[in-house]
Amino acid sequence: MESALTARDRVGVQDFVLLENYNSEAAFIENLRRRFKENLIYTYIGSVLVSVNPYKELEIYSKQQMERYRGVSFYEISPHIYSVSDNTYRAMKTSRKDQCILISGESGAGKTEASKKILLYYAVTCPTNDRMAALGDRLLQSNPVLEAFGNAKTLRNDNSSRFGKYMDVQFDFRGVPVGGHILNYLLEKSRVVHQNPGERNFHIFYQLLNGGDEMLLKTLYLEKNPHNYNYLAKGNCPRVSSINDKNDWKVVMKALSVIGFTEEEVQKLLSIISGVLHLGNIQFGEGEEGETYITTETQIANLTELLGVDGSALTEALTHKKLTAKGEEMISPLNFEQAMSARDALAKAVYGRTFNWLVEKINQSLALKEEIYHSSKSSSVIGLLDIYGFEVLQHNSFEQFCINYCNEKLQQLFIELTLRSEQEEYETEGIAWETVQYFDNKIICDLIEEKHKGIISILDEECLRPGETGDLSFLEKLEDTLGGHPHFVTHKLANGKTRRVMSREEFRLLHYAGEVNYNVKGFVDKNNDLLNRNLKEVMCQSDNQILSHCFHREEVMDQKRPEMAATQFKNSLMKLMEILMSKEPSYVRCIKPNDAKQPGRFDEVLVRHQVKYLGLMENLRVRRAGFAYRRHFEAFLQRYKPLCPETWPNWHGRLADGVSTLINHLGYKPEEYKLGRSKIFIRFPKTLFTTEDALEAKKPEIGKYACSGSETLGLHVCVYTVIVIQSGWRGMKARRRAKRRREAAELIRRFIKGFIYRHNEYGPENDYFLDHVRYSFLKNLRKNLPENVLDKRWPTPPPLVTEASEYLRMLHMRNMVMKYCRRVQPEWKKQMVQKVVASEIFKDQKDSYPESVGRLFLDTRREQINLKVVQTLGNDKVQYGASVTKYDRRGFKPRPRQLLLTNNFAVLVDRTKIKQKIDYATMRGISLSSLRDGMFVVHMPTEDNKQKTDVVLQSNHVIELVTKLAMMAGKIDYVNISPGSIRFAVARGKEGIIDFVRGSEMKVAKGKRGHLLVTVPGSSTT
Repeated sequence: MESALTARDRVGVQDFVLLENYNSEAAFIENLRRRFKENLIYTYIGSVLVSVNPYKELEIYSKQQMERYRGVSFYEISPHIYSVSDNTYRAMKTSRKDQCILISGESGAGKTEASKKILLYYAVTCPTNDRMAALGDRLLQSNPVLEAFGNAKTLRNDNSSRFGKYMDVQFDFRGVPVGGHILNYLLEKSRVVHQNPGERNFHIFYQLLNGGDEMLLKTLYLEKNPHNYNYLAKGNCPRVSSINDKNDWKVVMKALSVIGFTEEEVQKLLSIISGVLHLGNIQFGEGEEGETYITTETQIANLTELLGVDGSALTEALTHKKLTAKGEEMISPLNFEQAMSARDALAKAVYGRTFNWLVEKINQSLALKEEIYHSSKSSSVIGLLDIYGFEVLQHNSFEQFCINYCNEKLQQLFIELTLRSEQEEYETEGIAWETVQYFDNKIICDLIEEKHKGIISILDEECLRPGETGDLSFLEKLEDTLGGHPHFVTHKLANGKTRRVMSREEFRLLHYAGEVNYNVKGFVDKNNDLLNRNLKEVMCQSDNQILSHCFHREEVMDQKRPEMAATQFKNSLMKLMEILMSKEPSYVRCIKPNDAKQPGRFDEVLVRHQVKYLGLMENLRVRRAGFAYRRHFEAFLQRYKPLCPETWPNWHGRLADGVSTLINHLGYKPEEYKLGRSKIFIRFPKTLFTTEDALEAKKPEIGKYACSGSETLGLHVCVYTVIVIQSGWRGMKARRRAKRRREAAELIRRFIKGFIYRHNEYGPENDYFLDHVRYSFLKNLRKNLPENVLDKRWPTPPPLVTEASEYLRMLHMRNMVMKYCRRVQPEWKKQMVQKVVASEIFKDQKDSYPESVGRLFLDTRREQINLKVVQTLGNDKVQYGASVTKYDRRGFKPRPRQLLLTNNFAVLVDRTKIKQKIDYATMRGISLSSLRDGMFVVHMPTEDNKQKTDVVLQSNHVIELVTKLAMMAGKIDYVNISPGSIRFAVARGKEGIIDFVRGSEMKVAKGKRGHLLVTVPGSSTT
């Protein structure tokens, strides 16, 4: 303790349990204030560490300080974050039970810094080798990377975590860190597109602009001025005095390298980050009929390269959306507001999914490599929870609702694991004590998460119901369902005084930490968190490997609606609670002394509020109303028995009697202890300290006794005893060594003999060797099995097991095929069938085919069909449609058309009129060139006067369109791909010719001799 108890008046007590007036909140805060003024930022409440953010660097985190706390008992030295770290580590090693450290507090209280100090302590003090040291470096370097992509400046904190993080550090049986894993929760994606005045977007954007060199910025089409980007200009805070973006950029780039990111991955990652900025600069115009179009083509061109997407497809997806009505899919234009929302939704989705990929990549770097450590028996875990603190802002929205719900769950966990367990333990031990009344916040948790009645369920119901949904109707439903709840208030339900300070769009929750007003504006949209399907289609076809990993093709095909954002968060929170409940907890409760982030300033009102919502007074009352420390009889007696002649060297009676004899000898007063059924409970730490001091003073005497044996045994007896023990031990080691050598020699003989007789029949001479060959092959096979049906690798078997290997290979392939078929959705199966047909028709025949392989065939590429056309078609549903260009048979004038495919025929449509009907039954075939153009000819019979002759068409998606047309018409074998010219019928007895030549750009024009001349570039995209 700081100068023992004599310094109490100056610096306060280092354990709140020692406060004279422990029921006084004023005394509690005064003790915090005294210690804060003396730069003593850590204080205990029993085993809970309270930390006050000093807002300055303190010289208490050196390696010498780490060594000072290493291996030292919890209460033997002044409070420190290293003490909690060390005690958690030693508890994990000795009990082999998983541990966790829960760091809580509001934004700016120092949670992130506390978690970094704990990780640093483990990296420096844990036993390690070169390989494990590299793992420690990766653990530490994950922090600056996650902070860059997940932290931002807010009004309260210059480095506020805008996501929740739970990290597991895994240790082997020796206490060496061997792996790690990170779970992330609820990244504040809305910050990507909007920041309040005085706040910033995520750090990485500013680090890139300030730290990236000119060549990199030029490659990413960026400029250094953040005000040039809409997503960075809203907060109007490009510079922060406490942040050096240029230096942080260097730290992040180095950290990415240490973690194991390749240069290509870093480049792709930065392309996405810059792509988000360019997305924010896309501007829209509005036409006379309300249709929306993009006015900034430069941004689209930049995004095409940076995100690796099709520019025209992105433009279409940002201004149109797909609708499904009565099983038919249609494309509908977006109005100006919808287009802006679609752009912002895409930016949030891209950044959010990229952040998840980043965490996944870090986890791969931290993952256990050796199989031996995957067993829970050989490894233990210390979990570290660093999650957002309770937030009460001037404007509280959906994000604050989720954050505060998370804090309610953590408080509930704190109550269950600390306060309740404390009381239950004393009751189990049969000790009468004063019951402490505390607020159980289960009622608030149920208000938020209860099935069918909770706020989250009501929000999901509002999002899913048919018809017009909105934030105000959600608020009305809350009022109808939760109107009488004591912790829920709205403007409509409030009294006159409360109505004056509440908006009509707000509801108020009475949290354990205080009252918070939430504005429902945006709740429904943020909970939906939906991205238009056509935007997903564009992103899943990206050439950027990170984006193609983040946007799965199966997601486009899956018709099932994903879970709402709040429900996803609730479910992930439930899993986190299960993880934490399965571990032995330690607590670090962080407090910020002022809102101005000034060192030396202590705001009592602010601190009092935090003391209240952290439940610190309740925790202290439990500790003092009960007993601060407890030990099992056996452990207590075993440790302190040398202090009493009657219990030393051994006690042969009941343990409770032995403990009673010991404490009577030590002079414990009745108010200082109680004896339970299996434990002794000590009320005051100083009682335990006095006992420990007595033991330390006794140790030299114990050592002397152990050396001399006893007064009756001389030194020669002691020496003789040592020699006997030594000789016995050496003999046992020698016998074990000889036995191992004999067994090794026998094993080698059997192995050599088996190798000599390996070609003989299985028998005693070769059974061990042949069994070893089989076992080795199977073990190797287990590690190198093909992972999917396209993976053709298979270990080469030894001749002995060739037949068995082939049989296993067949079984494994059948199993993979069966699993794959079960997973295939009907939509995906349809896609695969079409791709197979396309392969049969075009593979090695048409130059543009390889580019189409990786792109999904869409259900339609048409614009909305005119109502008159739909009425004309009657019961014939349109199965597929696409925009095409038709060339007149005479003069080859190009005309825009829609080609619509039904089950029995195809039609060419000009706006409201069907220009030509193509019956599948009479269709003679389809002709294409072998080049990279989009031209094709549909051949029709010339004998029928009612039927028009051949049709010359051009499409940007010729592979997809021809495949679907051939399949629906049943004319797969009638597709002709010609390396030269294509002939077609202009009229009965009259032919036209299409000539194809290579050139610099795509061009279709009337050539010599009346032919249609198509110039095809060598590298255009079809």
